[in-house]
Amino acid sequence: MKIRTGIMLVAMMAATSMTTAFAQSGADNFKAKCALCHGADGTGKAAMKVPSFKTPEAIKESDADLTAAIKNGKGTGAIKMPAYTGKLTDPQIKDAVAYIRTLQK
Repeated sequence: MKIRTGIMLVAMMAATSMTTAFAQSGADNFKAKCALCHGADGTGKAAMKVPSFKTPEAIKESDADLTAAIKNGKGTGAIKMPAYTGKLTDPQIKDAVAYIRTLQK
């Protein structure tokens, strides 16, 4: 019984460590690529007409919608989010979306 408990404890610690690593990776990518326009806390920048990730509309967007916006860019005119396909890998984009979700809480 003690062996099972030990194995479960090690597995839980490994899962927690992996989750922390993914969240950190998403946070790092967000800070490097997104925070300039979206703000460190995801509230956007009104002067740049960049919306907040905390609005009900942004919260309702699916992970697929956020992923598509990051990959393909979004918007028109002078203020346009650039596409990050080729600049960020799919796992990096997935981690960034996961980090954006933490900002919405």
